[in-house]
Amino acid sequence: MRRAAGAGQTFAGLVAHNVGVKKLRLALTSLAVAIGVLAVVTLSVVTHSLRSSELAIMQTGTADFTIAQKGVSDLLNSSIDQATLARIAAEPQIATATGVLIGTTRLNADNPQFLEIGIDPAELADFGVTVVAGRPFTAIAPGELMLGYRAASNLGKRVGDQVRLDQNEYTIVGLYSTGQALGDSGAMLPLVPFQAYQRQEGLLTLIFVRVRAGTDLGTLRARIERDYPQLVTVRTASDFGRADRSLALIDAAERGSDILAILVGAVIVMTAMTITFIERTREFGVLAAIGWSQRRIMGMVISEALCIGLIGAAGGVVLSFAATQIIGQLPSLVGILNPTYTSDAFWRALYTAGLMSLLGGLYPAARAARLAPIEALRRE
Repeated sequence: MRRAAGAGQTFAGLVAHNVGVKKLRLALTSLAVAIGVLAVVTLSVVTHSLRSSELAIMQTGTADFTIAQKGVSDLLNSSIDQATLARIAAEPQIATATGVLIGTTRLNADNPQFLEIGIDPAELADFGVTVVAGRPFTAIAPGELMLGYRAASNLGKRVGDQVRLDQNEYTIVGLYSTGQALGDSGAMLPLVPFQAYQRQEGLLTLIFVRVRAGTDLGTLRARIERDYPQLVTVRTASDFGRADRSLALIDAAERGSDILAILVGAVIVMTAMTITFIERTREFGVLAAIGWSQRRIMGMVISEALCIGLIGAAGGVVLSFAATQIIGQLPSLVGILNPTYTSDAFWRALYTAGLMSLLGGLYPAARAARLAPIEALRRE
């Protein structure tokens, strides 16, 4: 022990040696940390992906902001009547206000959440739609639609082909592009027939607003929300919580999972490190006897705990990657959940594992530092 603690071995080398001595305990404790990191990172990635999908729907057109019904359980459950659209469109600061009805349908096993957008063909240009092949559908043609160019590529369809949606046969009269991946992976249909199919005559899901030059967006949005208290304006991802309660609940669950994972992981790390403290009582006594300060002994124990946390963080990220791939294949999430690992997810893994290890290592580190050398050397 004297040689290990002396010049023959560095502080970092001693920490690494101590961490690896009990390999089974290291593996089990790291696994517990990894499971906590798995839960935190997976929920973070899923939340980010769902929010991105919702934002993609909101940004399908070229609007300055979008209007939805306030506080719905799902963005697609938003319902706005066309009379409200007409009043909003009459605002002098608004250049265009395009109302759309949005739905999803099961197209096939690979497309269980295929996006459908009902829109008046006269508003396609205002909505930011470019027809890249064929022609637009007509306003009241029940058997016509346009496919996004991505959807056409995925399905192997061309202008003139047939496609079946909601038990109805449609002729593809054109292909379009919106510049948004989600919008270009769906279909657009004439608004009035689509409202009839959906049994939502006169109703819309969202209103996409483009303002005139020089308009103060903040003032206009505030006035719309004041005049129409049942509605909410959405411009950025941070606005989603006001329109879609499900995302607000997911955000709350994400924060709660962080706290729970840290607390549970800290208890597990503390238990493992306390057992280690009991087994190494004489070792800590020797270190104190040869001149190690309390701060250095505490630093060694906490460093060992942080090493365990780092191993757990790496394992948790790997497990999270596998978990999100599996979750992304669930029928209800195919096409909606597209897991993307951002730097935030990796930082979340590090700080979760770090806090678990730091909190879990404080108690055994304090006990080791306060241990009197004579008392420690008496123990067998």
